[in-house]
Amino acid sequence: MNKKKYEYEGWELKFFDKSKNFRNYQLSLIKNYLIGHLAEVGPGNGINLINYYKYPDKIDLYEPTIKLHLDLKKKFLKSKKIKFYNKIFGGKKKYDTIVYLDVIEHIKEDKKEIIKAFKSIKKNGYLIINVPAFSFLYSQFDKDVGHHKRYEKEDMISIFNNLKYKKMDLKYYDSIGFILSLLAKLMSTNYKKKFEQKIKIWDFLIPFSKIIDFLTFNLFGKSLLVIIKK
Repeated sequence: MNKKKYEYEGWELKFFDKSKNFRNYQLSLIKNYLIGHLAEVGPGNGINLINYYKYPDKIDLYEPTIKLHLDLKKKFLKSKKIKFYNKIFGGKKKYDTIVYLDVIEHIKEDKKEIIKAFKSIKKNGYLIINVPAFSFLYSQFDKDVGHHKRYEKEDMISIFNNLKYKKMDLKYYDSIGFILSLLAKLMSTNYKKKFEQKIKIWDFLIPFSKIIDFLTFNLFGKSLLVIIKK
């Protein structure tokens, strides 16, 4: 595949770096599955890695964008349990856990990518995928940051239909994010206006998201989390 196709500017990453409440919420949902030899695909600037670093024994990072790859190597230079790969994910290696946190939506051939990752998981291992939820929320922001689509649970179920796995857990979460995204779309607001301030407000409200998610049994949310046990 053409490497240039996978170059990702990632201009928005620096704004989401400070979303500690969301990162901690997300970590609480996945930390029990971050085991053994782990691969993260598309780690970007490493903000997720900082959160989960202590859980797996070994970590392989697959970051095809050269600038982000070099930044990762510089940031985690002293770590002895991380290996860095400036390429798309693939090969003969098998992993206990493979993680895609807000990455699959950037890949046009998403089904092929997911199946490839699934085949690279060891028996009793985990595939963790986090994607933006609900296609009707697709906005100019999604388009500008390179999202090809947003997802419903049914999309993921259909991808795994012909694959043998032991357990699938699908969960919408971040109800406040869903409400804010819906309001922004209905009002057709310029998302870039006071973007950093909007991110701070959203992150401040994450504790309320956790409560609403619990009370509504994760009926809706800005994100969809998929955890597959092979």
